[in-house]
Amino acid sequence: MFENQPKGLYALALANTGERFGYYTMIAVFALFLRSNFGLDPGKAGLIYSSFLMLVYFLPVIGGVLADVFGYGKMVTTGIMIMFFGYVALSVPLGGDTTALWAMMGALLLISVGTGLFKGNLQVMVGNLYDDPQYADRRDAAFSIFYMAINIGAMFAPTAAVKIMEYAQTHLGVSEADSYHFAFGVACLSLIVSIAIYYAFRNTFRHTESSSMSKKKKDGVVADNLPKGETSRRVVALILVFIVVIFFWMAFHQNGLTLTFFANEFTAKSSSGLQSMAFDVWNLVACIFIVYALFALFQSKTQKAKGIAGGVIAAAVIFLIARYFMLPESTKLDAPIFQQFNPCFVVALTPVSIAIFSWLANRGKEPSAPRKIAYGMLVAAVAYVIMAVGSIGLLTPNEQQAAGDTASLVSPNWLISTYLVLTFGELLLSPMGISFVTKVAPPKLKGLMMGGWFASTALGNFLVSVGGYLWGDLPLWQVWCVFIGLCVVSAGFMFIMMKRLEKVAK
Repeated sequence: MFENQPKGLYALALANTGERFGYYTMIAVFALFLRSNFGLDPGKAGLIYSSFLMLVYFLPVIGGVLADVFGYGKMVTTGIMIMFFGYVALSVPLGGDTTALWAMMGALLLISVGTGLFKGNLQVMVGNLYDDPQYADRRDAAFSIFYMAINIGAMFAPTAAVKIMEYAQTHLGVSEADSYHFAFGVACLSLIVSIAIYYAFRNTFRHTESSSMSKKKKDGVVADNLPKGETSRRVVALILVFIVVIFFWMAFHQNGLTLTFFANEFTAKSSSGLQSMAFDVWNLVACIFIVYALFALFQSKTQKAKGIAGGVIAAAVIFLIARYFMLPESTKLDAPIFQQFNPCFVVALTPVSIAIFSWLANRGKEPSAPRKIAYGMLVAAVAYVIMAVGSIGLLTPNEQQAAGDTASLVSPNWLISTYLVLTFGELLLSPMGISFVTKVAPPKLKGLMMGGWFASTALGNFLVSVGGYLWGDLPLWQVWCVFIGLCVVSAGFMFIMMKRLEKVAK
């Protein structure tokens, strides 16, 4: 999995990990912050939340166009600086009046612009590492590793947000509404770490920072030698994929909106026994060590390496047993903490995913990237089937709010199971989609096409707000069925267009 990859992959992945840790620390509590600090109803909070997500993923289109002209490295550096000032502004508590609301909007705009310059162009640089023929066959695995690194940052983010808010409330006497700003301040620190990593290891990927057009300006090199008509065929194929993934992200990013509302309003407020161990991120980290050590145990070629792997497994198991006997009688469950499960599952399941596809590839049966994307849509639909089944018989959100202390609450396992299945869909779709874009995009349009991927994500994120408007008088199982239907229809469209997509993917 990690063998024979260029060093630049790990440098870029770690730089992105720092930035994503800050972003997901903020996003873990943002929807709840809007309701707590400004008193917004679910629909308005959902509109602001989804509009911000839309900008975060749409502005890479502009960032990609600029990078195609001026180079990817310049845009990445500029973007992270702009993001930093946005997070600084967001971390300042200004109250809950109209002035504070507009100040928050300004901070969100800075974060969106900075992310637009940083996010897509960093991923193009990762793809550029694999234009070298000696690394070309490792592109899909590389993006799985890169995606895993993103989720390492995201995995710790909910815990960081909850713990820093608890500290501010209990030790500093800060109100709940103001404590959210401490979580936003964590993002400022993470960006400092991110840019430090970028420049410390820049020599490993400096050659990927220039675009085809910026190279042409500098030394007259022209990188695009595609046959006549091939550019348009590739662009059309990419646009078809972009259309499909809109609906995946619409469903997936309910994790920060309706799935968080469900955790807050319909899920048990405490857990005990073995189940409660899942809500401590360090226990999840120990489980991840066991997964990776098991792979090392079976794949290592020397007894020494096998012994080290066995030692890691033993240490992790002992750690978990000790933690079990130290469990409190009851563990409080905060709604944002559920968002740690998706990135945790991504990190744990990435080697499993790579191993499965490597096994299939060795037998000539590995699905193409477009086919993996279609399967990912179907898996996402299954995730919401779980939510629909778990919601049968529950009150509507408005009825639940009116019921107060008499309202029925369900097991946390419904959400945990949903996140597990949704993660399988994400691993099939997201890293494979990014890899597909970097492989198929015409050389002169790499930045723009990566921007197109994020534009489709942006539109999907804007449509996340639909969940907020459905959250009220509709029975919950009907809310989840909306996302089931959209994912199934999108997968069907993908399969219809499969021949065209697989032709350009060869």
